[in-house]
Formats: sequence, structure tokens, C-alpha cells
Amino acid sequence: MNRLENKVAVITGGASGIGRAAAAMMAAEGAAVMIGDLDQDKAAQAAAEITEAGGRAVGRAVNAMEEESLHGLVESAVEEFGSLHIMCNHVGGSNPRKDLDLLRMDMAEFDRTMALNVRSTVVGSRAALPHIIAAGGGSIINTASVAGISGDFLQAAYGTAKAAVIRLTQYIATQYGEQYVRCNAIAPGAIMTPALRDNLSEDVIESIRGHNSLPFIGAPEDIAAAMVFLASDESRYITGQLLTVDGGMSSHSAIADGRRSMLS
Repeated sequence: MNRLENKVAVITGGASGIGRAAAAMMAAEGAAVMIGDLDQDKAAQAAAEITEAGGRAVGRAVNAMEEESLHGLVESAVEEFGSLHIMCNHVGGSNPRKDLDLLRMDMAEFDRTMALNVRSTVVGSRAALPHIIAAGGGSIINTASVAGISGDFLQAAYGTAKAAVIRLTQYIATQYGEQYVRCNAIAPGAIMTPALRDNLSEDVIESIRGHNSLPFIGAPEDIAAAMVFLASDESRYITGQLLTVDGGMSSHSAIADGRRSMLS
């Protein structure tokens, strides 16, 4: 408890799934949290639940596709809580019904995906950096994906965007480390969120479970715990890194399952 005492955090996409779990966990660790989400009502509800539990949080509408809106979210956090130490650029995604393979991908969806995942991370970081530096340093945490470190048959735009987020993370870490700003990325694997259930059939979810080294699919709290670690002083000597949290899905080769029978 209190690993984030006297810290102020901004989380985009913070009203549901992983972002909501991160907001609750950071508040439980002592941080004041500004929850930004496209859905104002859900952001307010998430903040209210944190407040009822004894934490400090405010929910605010934000459109991550609009530069002015992201800057406004950060400025609101500073006005409300007095400073800023933690920026979680969590909003992202793509439409898997339009983000297909390269030849069938909707190019408008490609442009939207790059803006939602990459440009929003650039703009959010630019908005937060002066305040984090003024506070004496802090942590920027970018949400990437295992899609950014390996190929797939679908969502070429999403994987490309998340690969860009991983490289951007290293640039931010390099350029602002001397001002005590750390920047790291987290690459979640399959996480049991509403978005996962809405977009994948149970057969596909079960197939993913079978490819994990661990015999289950992670929960939003598993990623939230990694975010709290990277936000805290426990990770003070970690920057420019990608933390993969995927149940071991990316740890083994594609032929590993086929070789399992050789042990019997």
C-alpha cells in the first residue's frame, strides 16, 4: 500500500477494462487519478467508485484523436491535483472487421488506427512531459501489445501501430532520462476484457488459452499491477523497456506444441 503516495496519474481509456483496473489500483496505492475516456458517464462512474472506496479520482471526457482534448485532460489533472507524475497512454485498438490482412485492409481504418494508437501516445506524452519534468521526474507508461512484436493474419494496422509505440517509448526514454523521466511500454497478451469477449468467439478464446504457457487468460488486474510497478519508485532504474505480460504466449517457438508428444 501507498507505493504511489503523493503521486498524480492520468490514464487515457481509463473507464473500462485494463484502464479502469489500473485507475483503481493506482488510487488504492495512494495516487490521485484523472480518468480520461471517450464516454464521460463511464469515466465519472469509475471515478465515483474510487472515491467511495476512499481514493481520489476525477473522471473527464477525452477524445484521444484530438490534440486539444488530450492537452485539456492533462491540464485538468494539474489544476485539480496540483502536479503530474504518471502518464498512462492506454487508449488504443482497431476495428478487427476492417483491419484485416494487407490487401483487404481498409486504408481509412489504417489511418484511424495509427492516429488512435500512435499519434495519441505522442500527443499525450508531449502534453504530460513539461509537468512531469516540473515535478522532478516521473513515469510515462505506454500500452503496446504482443501484436507489436510478432506477425498475425489479421489486424496489420494494429500490429504496426503498436510496434511504433514500442519504438517511440525508447525515444522518449532516451531524450528525457536526464530529467528523471522514465518511459516504458507494456505488451499485454490476451486479457479477458469486454473488448475481447465482444470481438472473439469462445472457440478463438479457447485457442488462445491453449497457446499460453500458463493455463489461463489474464485479467485486467494483471496488466494494472504491471502499470503500478512501472509507475512506482520500485522501477526507478527501468526505462526504455518493453514488459511483456502475456501468460508466456510469446515465450515459446511455434513448433513447441508439436514437440510436446515427444515427451510421452
